[in-house]
Amino acid sequence: MDLASVETPVGVVDLDRARENIERAIAYCRTHGIAWRPHVKTHKSLEMARLQLKLGATGLTVATAHEAYVMSQATGDLLLAHPPASAAKVDRLCALPRSVDLTVGLDSIEVLRLLARGAAAAERTFGIVVEFDAGLGRTGVTDPAEAVRVAEEAVSLPGVRFDGLMFYPGHIRIPRSRQAGRLERLSERIEAFVAALCHAGFPPRVVSGGSTPTLWDSHLLPGVTEVRSGTCIYNDRDIVGMGAAAPEHVAYTVLATVISVSVPGAAVVDAGSKALSKETLGSGAPGYGVLFDRPEVSVRAINEEHGVLDLSGTAWRPSVGDQLRLVPNHVCVSVNLQDHLWGIQGEGSAARPVRLEGRGRLRVPDWDGVRDGGLAADASEAAEATRLAASRIS
Repeated sequence: MDLASVETPVGVVDLDRARENIERAIAYCRTHGIAWRPHVKTHKSLEMARLQLKLGATGLTVATAHEAYVMSQATGDLLLAHPPASAAKVDRLCALPRSVDLTVGLDSIEVLRLLARGAAAAERTFGIVVEFDAGLGRTGVTDPAEAVRVAEEAVSLPGVRFDGLMFYPGHIRIPRSRQAGRLERLSERIEAFVAALCHAGFPPRVVSGGSTPTLWDSHLLPGVTEVRSGTCIYNDRDIVGMGAAAPEHVAYTVLATVISVSVPGAAVVDAGSKALSKETLGSGAPGYGVLFDRPEVSVRAINEEHGVLDLSGTAWRPSVGDQLRLVPNHVCVSVNLQDHLWGIQGEGSAARPVRLEGRGRLRVPDWDGVRDGGLAADASEAAEATRLAASRIS
């Protein structure tokens, strides 16, 4: 389909750039002897996951039971980087295909025991990596002694095996030129946790970390065996602003249509918070996105279905009906707002749908409309599948 004829707003992915971004991450990791286990939260797509694996990713990272179910169709090597703190979630994980070797990141005895009970009852074994707080102050044990306590408990329980450590350096969202001090402190923290586990007799086989802002300096972190950076497949305004990607590495945009030019110095597009998201930049830069080919034009204000472009810094003026491509601040949230993406290969090329099978938290085994890694063939089938799923769940 010609992009000019698609209904906007909608996400567009440059498939050539996405592939180049994958190849760049793989090359870096291979150079430094680090495995790449990309987080699928960015792309939500079996097609993109399979491409990552084909080009050299060693496994995938997921955040939900639904993502785990979908991505089990691409690989049997999954890491769930989110504690499953309910029996319902554990049951869904236990229902994964037997071919899946699932590792779970957690930071508490409570979740560990819940997972172990479910796994033992299902006669399967899940790997465990103990998450420690790298500095973000969100999840993860804060004391090496607590990591040792969780490891000791894991070793004593049926249904689980202790694999190692996990961390997320989400607090390092600053330009690469200013990351050295924080990376040095993170290195010291990693060494303290690894040393404590080794001293207690539980040397970690896995030390899983990484993020896209810190991806290209992961080799500076001692003992790290794999990185889970996901945003690097598409990149966004925030990642470019931090110097972790160049403008030519941006593979995702939101296609929008100008719907009003009535207000002087502004233009309004049909992409609002339900297409771009309302996340602001950590750097404090204004707006919610910029134009792909005119980065001096930002999205200065946003409502559910409206995005207001700031034209004060340019002589360029769009017309009603013009199609524009916007680079969001945060690609992961924007992708999750789409029903599907349009994939293109080169300017002016025809577009084709890119499915987002990993979206949502639906109990996929109960949804007849999802089979073999694909969505229902048309809207009527999807609607009927949703109705059936709702009736079964209720």
